[in-house]
Amino acid sequence: MTKRGYSISQMSEASKISKKALRFYDDLGLISSKRHGTNNYRYYTQEDLLAVPPLKYYKQMGFHLGEIRAAFEVGSNTSLTALREMFMEKIGALREEEKVLHLRLTSVSDWLGLLHEAEMVLENSLQSVSVRYIQPARLLFQDQIFNLDIKSAIINIEFTNYVEAVGNNITGPVIICFSSIEDRIKDVEQQMQILQKNIFPCPQDQTRDFGGFLAASCYHIGPHETIRDTYRKIQRWCTANNYICDKNVYERYVTDFWTTSHEDLFVTEVIAKVSRPGSVRVIPGP
Repeated sequence: MTKRGYSISQMSEASKISKKALRFYDDLGLISSKRHGTNNYRYYTQEDLLAVPPLKYYKQMGFHLGEIRAAFEVGSNTSLTALREMFMEKIGALREEEKVLHLRLTSVSDWLGLLHEAEMVLENSLQSVSVRYIQPARLLFQDQIFNLDIKSAIINIEFTNYVEAVGNNITGPVIICFSSIEDRIKDVEQQMQILQKNIFPCPQDQTRDFGGFLAASCYHIGPHETIRDTYRKIQRWCTANNYICDKNVYERYVTDFWTTSHEDLFVTEVIAKVSRPGSVRVIPGP
Protein backbone atom coordinates (compact mmCIF):
# COMPACT_ATOMS: atom_id res chain seq x y z
CA MET A 1 0.00 0.00 0.00
CA THR A 2 1.21 3.49 -0.84
CA LYS A 3 2.70 5.17 2.21
CA ARG A 4 1.39 8.57 1.30
CA GLY A 5 0.90 11.08 4.10
CA TYR A 6 -2.00 13.53 4.30
CA SER A 7 -2.15 16.70 6.34
CA ILE A 8 -5.43 17.26 8.17
CA SER A 9 -6.48 19.73 5.45
CA GLN A 10 -5.68 17.20 2.71
CA MET A 11 -7.44 14.45 4.64
CA SER A 12 -10.48 16.67 5.05
CA GLU A 13 -10.61 17.41 1.33
CA ALA A 14 -10.09 13.78 0.30
CA SER A 15 -12.57 12.31 2.80
CA LYS A 16 -15.19 15.10 2.67
CA ILE A 17 -15.10 15.23 6.47
CA SER A 18 -14.56 18.53 8.24
CA LYS A 19 -11.35 19.11 10.15
CA LYS A 20 -13.37 19.53 13.32
CA ALA A 21 -14.99 16.12 12.83
CA LEU A 22 -11.62 14.54 12.04
CA ARG A 23 -10.23 15.86 15.33
CA PHE A 24 -13.27 14.46 17.12
CA TYR A 25 -12.86 11.06 15.46
CA ASP A 26 -9.19 11.18 16.39
CA ASP A 27 -10.07 11.73 20.06
CA LEU A 28 -12.52 8.80 19.93
CA GLY A 29 -9.94 6.55 18.32
CA LEU A 30 -12.05 6.01 15.20
CA ILE A 31 -9.58 7.53 12.72
CA SER A 32 -6.37 8.07 14.61
CA SER A 33 -3.82 10.49 13.24
CA LYS A 34 -0.07 10.23 13.51
CA ARG A 35 2.21 13.02 14.62
CA HIS A 36 5.24 14.52 12.95
CA GLY A 37 8.18 14.31 15.29
CA THR A 38 9.43 17.80 14.49
CA ASN A 39 6.30 19.93 14.75
CA ASN A 40 3.74 17.48 16.26
CA TYR A 41 1.32 18.21 13.36
CA ARG A 42 -1.36 15.60 12.62
CA TYR A 43 -0.98 13.54 9.49
CA TYR A 44 -2.87 10.58 8.06
CA THR A 45 -1.90 7.58 5.97
CA GLN A 46 -3.63 5.97 3.00
CA GLU A 47 -4.85 3.28 5.39
CA ASP A 48 -6.48 5.97 7.54
CA LEU A 49 -8.21 7.36 4.46
CA LEU A 50 -9.57 3.91 3.59
CA ALA A 51 -11.15 3.72 7.05
CA VAL A 52 -13.51 6.55 6.03
CA PRO A 53 -15.95 4.66 3.72
CA PRO A 54 -16.73 1.95 6.33
CA LEU A 55 -17.21 4.67 8.94
CA LYS A 56 -19.66 6.52 6.70
CA TYR A 57 -21.50 3.29 5.88
CA TYR A 58 -21.92 2.42 9.55
CA LYS A 59 -23.32 5.92 10.14
CA GLN A 60 -25.71 5.38 7.21
CA MET A 61 -26.98 2.24 8.94
CA GLY A 62 -27.74 4.27 12.05
CA PHE A 63 -24.89 3.17 14.30
CA HIS A 64 -23.69 5.69 16.87
CA LEU A 65 -20.01 6.54 17.06
CA GLY A 66 -19.51 4.40 20.15
CA GLU A 67 -21.09 1.44 18.35
CA ILE A 68 -18.91 2.06 15.30
CA ARG A 69 -15.78 2.05 17.43
CA ALA A 70 -16.92 -1.24 18.99
CA ALA A 71 -17.57 -2.66 15.52
CA PHE A 72 -14.07 -1.81 14.37
CA GLU A 73 -12.66 -3.33 17.55
CA VAL A 74 -14.72 -6.45 16.94
CA GLY A 75 -13.52 -6.55 13.37
CA SER A 76 -9.91 -6.32 14.45
CA ASN A 77 -10.45 -9.31 16.73
CA THR A 78 -12.18 -11.22 13.90
CA SER A 79 -15.17 -11.95 16.19
CA LEU A 80 -17.95 -12.39 13.66
CA THR A 81 -20.31 -13.65 16.35
CA ALA A 82 -19.99 -10.43 18.34
CA LEU A 83 -20.42 -8.39 15.16
CA ARG A 84 -23.52 -10.36 14.17
CA GLU A 85 -25.05 -9.85 17.61
CA MET A 86 -24.44 -6.13 17.37
CA PHE A 87 -26.22 -6.00 14.00
CA MET A 88 -29.16 -8.02 15.34
CA GLU A 89 -29.47 -5.60 18.24
CA LYS A 90 -29.41 -2.67 15.82
CA ILE A 91 -32.18 -4.24 13.71
CA GLY A 92 -34.35 -4.49 16.83
CA ALA A 93 -33.70 -0.85 17.72
CA LEU A 94 -34.44 0.30 14.15
CA ARG A 95 -37.73 -1.59 14.15
CA GLU A 96 -38.74 0.25 17.29
CA GLU A 97 -37.76 3.55 15.62
CA GLU A 98 -39.78 2.55 12.57
CA LYS A 99 -42.83 1.97 14.79
CA VAL A 100 -42.45 5.41 16.37
CA LEU A 101 -41.97 7.09 12.98
CA HIS A 102 -45.05 5.30 11.61
CA LEU A 103 -47.04 6.58 14.58
CA ARG A 104 -45.83 10.15 14.12
CA LEU A 105 -46.22 10.20 10.32
CA THR A 106 -49.75 8.77 10.50
CA SER A 107 -50.81 11.24 13.19
CA VAL A 108 -49.34 14.29 11.44
CA SER A 109 -50.72 13.28 8.03
CA ASP A 110 -54.23 12.72 9.42
CA TRP A 111 -54.18 16.03 11.29
CA LEU A 112 -52.97 17.85 8.16
CA GLY A 113 -55.86 16.32 6.24
CA LEU A 114 -58.32 17.69 8.81
CA LEU A 115 -56.79 21.16 8.53
CA HIS A 116 -57.17 21.06 4.74
CA GLU A 117 -60.79 19.96 5.12
CA ALA A 118 -61.56 22.70 7.66
CA GLU A 119 -59.98 25.37 5.43
CA MET A 120 -62.12 24.23 2.49
CA VAL A 121 -65.29 24.33 4.60
CA LEU A 122 -64.54 27.76 6.10
CA GLU A 123 -63.39 29.37 2.85
CA ASN A 124 -66.51 28.18 1.00
CA SER A 125 -68.94 28.41 3.94
CA LEU A 126 -70.09 24.85 3.27
CA GLN A 127 -73.15 24.48 5.50
CA SER A 128 -75.78 22.90 3.26
CA VAL A 129 -77.15 19.38 3.78
CA SER A 130 -76.21 16.64 1.34
CA VAL A 131 -76.45 12.87 1.18
CA ARG A 132 -73.21 10.94 1.06
CA TYR A 133 -71.99 7.41 1.58
CA ILE A 134 -69.90 7.00 4.73
CA GLN A 135 -66.97 4.70 4.06
CA PRO A 136 -66.91 1.72 6.45
CA ALA A 137 -64.23 1.53 9.12
CA ARG A 138 -63.47 -0.21 12.40
CA LEU A 139 -62.73 2.31 15.15
CA LEU A 140 -61.58 2.08 18.74
CA PHE A 141 -64.48 3.01 21.01
CA GLN A 142 -65.67 3.47 24.57
CA ASP A 143 -69.18 3.79 26.00
CA GLN A 144 -69.72 6.85 28.18
CA ILE A 145 -72.40 9.23 29.44
CA PHE A 146 -72.58 12.66 27.82
CA ASN A 147 -72.87 15.08 30.75
CA LEU A 148 -73.40 18.19 28.58
CA ASP A 149 -69.72 19.26 28.75
CA ILE A 150 -68.77 19.02 25.08
CA LYS A 151 -65.15 20.06 25.63
CA SER A 152 -64.61 17.26 28.15
CA ALA A 153 -66.33 14.86 25.76
CA ILE A 154 -63.99 15.75 22.91
CA ILE A 155 -60.76 16.15 24.90
CA ASN A 156 -61.67 13.01 26.78
CA ILE A 157 -59.45 12.06 29.71
CA GLU A 158 -61.27 8.78 30.32
CA PHE A 159 -60.86 7.72 26.70
CA THR A 160 -57.22 8.86 26.65
CA ASN A 161 -56.50 6.69 29.70
CA TYR A 162 -58.35 3.78 28.10
CA VAL A 163 -56.32 4.01 24.89
CA GLU A 164 -53.10 3.99 26.92
CA ALA A 165 -54.35 1.07 29.04
CA VAL A 166 -54.93 -1.11 25.97
CA GLY A 167 -51.48 -0.17 24.61
CA ASN A 168 -52.62 1.62 21.50
CA ASN A 169 -52.56 5.09 19.94
CA ILE A 170 -55.27 7.03 18.14
CA THR A 171 -55.32 9.37 15.17
CA GLY A 172 -57.75 11.27 12.99
CA PRO A 173 -60.88 13.11 14.11
CA VAL A 174 -62.73 12.41 17.33
CA ILE A 175 -66.20 11.06 16.52
CA ILE A 176 -69.01 10.91 19.06
CA CYS A 177 -72.12 8.83 18.51
CA PHE A 178 -75.05 10.27 20.48
CA SER A 179 -77.84 7.83 21.24
CA SER A 180 -80.63 10.34 20.52
CA ILE A 181 -80.93 13.19 18.05
CA GLU A 182 -83.79 14.67 20.06
CA ASP A 183 -81.83 14.60 23.31
CA ARG A 184 -78.90 16.27 21.56
CA ILE A 185 -81.20 19.03 20.33
CA LYS A 186 -82.72 19.42 23.80
CA ASP A 187 -79.21 19.31 25.32
CA VAL A 188 -79.91 16.66 27.94
CA GLU A 189 -77.70 13.88 29.28
CA GLN A 190 -77.61 10.69 27.25
CA GLN A 191 -75.58 7.63 26.34
CA MET A 192 -72.75 8.22 23.91
CA GLN A 193 -69.85 6.39 22.31
CA ILE A 194 -66.53 8.06 21.60
CA LEU A 195 -64.74 6.68 18.56
CA GLN A 196 -61.35 7.28 16.97
CA LYS A 197 -59.09 5.45 14.54
CA ASN A 198 -56.52 3.21 16.22
CA ILE A 199 -53.03 3.20 14.72
CA PHE A 200 -51.99 -0.30 15.76
CA PRO A 201 -54.05 -3.51 15.44
CA CYS A 202 -56.17 -4.41 18.44
CA PRO A 203 -58.66 -7.08 19.52
CA GLN A 204 -62.00 -7.06 17.73
CA ASP A 205 -63.96 -6.36 20.91
CA GLN A 206 -62.16 -3.03 21.36
CA THR A 207 -63.49 -1.72 18.04
CA ARG A 208 -66.88 -1.20 16.43
CA ASP A 209 -68.15 -0.57 12.94
CA PHE A 210 -68.58 2.98 11.72
CA GLY A 211 -69.92 3.90 8.31
CA GLY A 212 -71.04 1.64 5.53
CA PHE A 213 -74.32 3.56 5.27
CA LEU A 214 -75.99 6.48 3.54
CA ALA A 215 -76.13 9.66 5.63
CA ALA A 216 -77.41 13.18 5.62
CA SER A 217 -74.29 15.23 6.23
CA CYS A 218 -73.91 18.88 7.15
CA TYR A 219 -70.96 20.91 8.38
CA HIS A 220 -71.53 23.09 11.42
CA ILE A 221 -69.23 26.10 11.68
CA GLY A 222 -68.58 27.82 14.97
CA PRO A 223 -69.35 27.13 18.66
CA HIS A 224 -70.89 23.80 19.60
CA GLU A 225 -73.58 25.58 21.65
CA THR A 226 -75.45 26.40 18.43
CA ILE A 227 -75.17 22.97 16.84
CA ARG A 228 -78.88 22.26 17.47
CA ASP A 229 -79.55 24.65 14.56
CA THR A 230 -77.67 22.31 12.24
CA TYR A 231 -79.64 19.34 13.58
CA ARG A 232 -82.92 21.08 12.86
CA LYS A 233 -81.65 21.95 9.38
CA ILE A 234 -80.94 18.26 8.74
CA GLN A 235 -84.39 17.26 10.03
CA ARG A 236 -86.14 19.80 7.78
CA TRP A 237 -84.08 18.66 4.79
CA CYS A 238 -84.89 14.98 5.42
CA THR A 239 -88.60 15.76 5.68
CA ALA A 240 -88.52 17.79 2.47
CA ASN A 241 -86.60 15.07 0.60
CA ASN A 242 -88.50 12.05 1.93
CA TYR A 243 -85.75 10.59 4.12
CA ILE A 244 -86.03 9.10 7.58
CA CYS A 245 -83.26 9.75 10.13
CA ASP A 246 -82.06 7.10 12.53
CA LYS A 247 -82.50 7.85 16.21
CA ASN A 248 -78.78 8.15 16.89
CA VAL A 249 -76.40 10.63 15.26
CA TYR A 250 -72.66 11.24 14.87
CA GLU A 251 -70.61 14.36 15.32
CA ARG A 252 -67.22 14.30 13.61
CA TYR A 253 -64.93 17.02 14.89
CA VAL A 254 -62.76 18.34 12.06
CA THR A 255 -61.32 21.26 14.02
CA ASP A 256 -62.12 21.75 17.68
CA PHE A 257 -60.50 22.29 21.07
CA TRP A 258 -57.62 20.03 20.04
CA THR A 259 -56.77 22.44 17.24
CA THR A 260 -57.61 25.99 18.25
CA SER A 261 -59.08 28.11 21.02
CA HIS A 262 -60.95 30.25 18.46
CA GLU A 263 -64.45 28.81 18.33
CA ASP A 264 -65.19 30.62 15.06
CA LEU A 265 -62.75 28.15 13.45
CA PHE A 266 -64.52 25.07 14.81
CA VAL A 267 -65.79 22.77 12.05
CA THR A 268 -68.02 19.84 12.99
CA GLU A 269 -69.62 17.42 10.56
CA VAL A 270 -73.02 16.18 11.71
CA ILE A 271 -73.76 12.74 10.24
CA ALA A 272 -77.26 11.23 10.44
CA LYS A 273 -77.90 7.80 8.95
CA VAL A 274 -80.91 7.99 6.62
CA SER A 275 -83.21 5.67 4.71
CA ARG A 276 -86.30 5.94 2.52
CA PRO A 277 -89.71 5.06 3.99
CA GLY A 278 -90.43 1.38 3.34
CA SER A 279 -86.91 0.63 2.13
CA VAL A 280 -85.44 -2.76 2.97
CA ARG A 281 -81.77 -3.16 3.63
CA VAL A 282 -80.29 -6.10 1.75
CA ILE A 283 -77.71 -7.95 3.82
CA PRO A 284 -75.13 -9.78 1.67
CA GLY A 285 -74.94 -13.53 2.18
CA PRO A 286 -71.84 -15.33 3.46
